[in-house]
Amino acid sequence: MNLKTRLFGQSYAFQSVKDVLAKANEVKSGDILAGIAAGNAAERIAAKQVLSELTLEDLRHNPVVPLEEDEVSRVIDGDVNEPVYSEIKNWTVAKLREHILASETTGGDLRRLSRGFTSEMVAAAAKLMSNLDLILGASKIINSAHCNTTIGVPGTLASRLQPNHPTDSAEGILASVQEGLAYGVGDAVIGLNPVDDSVPATIRSLEKLYDFVTEWKVPTQICVLAHITTQVKALRQGAPVQCLFQSIAGTEAANNAFGVTREILDDAYAAGLKLGRATGPNIMYFETGQGSELSSEGHLGADQVTLEARCYGLARHYKPYLVNTVVGFIGPEYLYDNRQVIRAGLEDHFMGKLTGIPMGCDACYTNHMKADQNDIENLAGLLAAAGCTYFMGVPMGDDVMLNYQCTSYHDVATLREVFRLRPLQEFELWLESMGIMENGKLTSRAGDATIFAR
Repeated sequence: MNLKTRLFGQSYAFQSVKDVLAKANEVKSGDILAGIAAGNAAERIAAKQVLSELTLEDLRHNPVVPLEEDEVSRVIDGDVNEPVYSEIKNWTVAKLREHILASETTGGDLRRLSRGFTSEMVAAAAKLMSNLDLILGASKIINSAHCNTTIGVPGTLASRLQPNHPTDSAEGILASVQEGLAYGVGDAVIGLNPVDDSVPATIRSLEKLYDFVTEWKVPTQICVLAHITTQVKALRQGAPVQCLFQSIAGTEAANNAFGVTREILDDAYAAGLKLGRATGPNIMYFETGQGSELSSEGHLGADQVTLEARCYGLARHYKPYLVNTVVGFIGPEYLYDNRQVIRAGLEDHFMGKLTGIPMGCDACYTNHMKADQNDIENLAGLLAAAGCTYFMGVPMGDDVMLNYQCTSYHDVATLREVFRLRPLQEFELWLESMGIMENGKLTSRAGDATIFAR
C-alpha cells in the first residue's frame, strides 16, 4: 500500500489511510478546525492521487476508526456481502469512480455492488468526483422503501411536512399540517420536531397527528422527532408510532454524545416492527449532517465526509424508510459558506444513494452562515436533478422553532413542476380526491387550508 507520491517536483507522504482521506477532501471549515485538512491545493491533489491508487481492500482493512474500538465500524464491516466484495476488492478507487460514471453502468449494477462497499469506499469515490460527477452518479441509483407509502419510485419527488411550533401548540401544528397538505406536501412523512421531549408530550403530539391523518385518510406516515428512547417509551404505552426517528453520527463516541448506542437502536427497531402502526417493513428515520462528530468531540481525527458516509453505513443496517442530511444546519464552523454547503449536499446525497438507502436532504442554512435562500434553492435544484428522494417543506421556508431557513411548501411544488416529477402515487391519488391536484398539477384550490374545515 503506497501512501507517497511526487507532484510538481515535490514529494508528499501521508501518515495513514485516514490521513489520505482527510487531505483528499474538498475544502471544509470543519476539517480545518480539526487540524486535519490539506495545507494547500497541491497537497490536496497529491492526496487525491494517492487515494485514487488505493484498492478497496486497502480501505476495508483500514477504517478511520478500528473495528476493535468502534461499534459503528463493526456494524459497517459486518454488513458487507462477502461474495460481492470479493469481486471488487482489488479495484482501485479510480476504477470504482470510472465504473460509477460509465454510461453502460446502470443503477441496478450499483445497487448490487453497494452490498460489498464499506463507508470508506463510498467516501473515497466521492472525493474523486466533481459536483457534476456526484449528480450523474446519484441520478443513476434508485433506492425505494415502504412504510405506509412507497418512496424512491422513479418520477416522484416526496416531501417531509415539518409543522414545528415554538410552544408545541396543537392548533398551530395542525394549521401548518393543513396548509402543507393543501400544497401537496407531506407524502414522505409528517414529522414534528417537538419543543417538549417528554413522554407525555410526545404521546399527545403523536395522537393529534394520528387522529388527523386517520380522519382525513391521508396516505402518509407520522413521526415526532423526540429522542428515540422517548419514542420507544411512548410506543410501549400504546402511542400511535409509525416512523421511529433518531439523529446518528459516524462514530461510537459521537453517538454516545447523542445518547444512542447500537443496543438502543436494535431495541427500537425491534419494538417498532412489533408494536408500531405502520405497514412497513421500513420504519426507521435517520438524520445526519457533516460536522456533527466534530461538534460532539467524537471525530477521532477523521474527516467529516468520511464520517458522514459512515452514518449511512450505520443507517443501512436498519433498512430505513427515510434518511436525510441536514446540510448547513450546524453552522459555518463546519461548512463555512454557500460553496461548501452545496458541495456537502451533493456529496451526502451521492454517498447515501451509493450506500443503498433512500436519501433526502434538508437543504438549509443558518443566519450566521455565508449563504442565503438563493443558495439553498440552487442546491435543491441540483439535488432534484440528481434524483433526490425528498426535501423538507417548512411554512415560508422559515422554521419558527428551530430558527433556521429551509425549503418551503412552495419550493417543493416548484421543483416538481420544473423537473416534471410527481408526489408519491398513493398521496397523489388522495390529492386528486381532495381537489388539490389534477394530472400532476396543483389546482386553484392548492394552498387553501379551509378545505379541511368542517
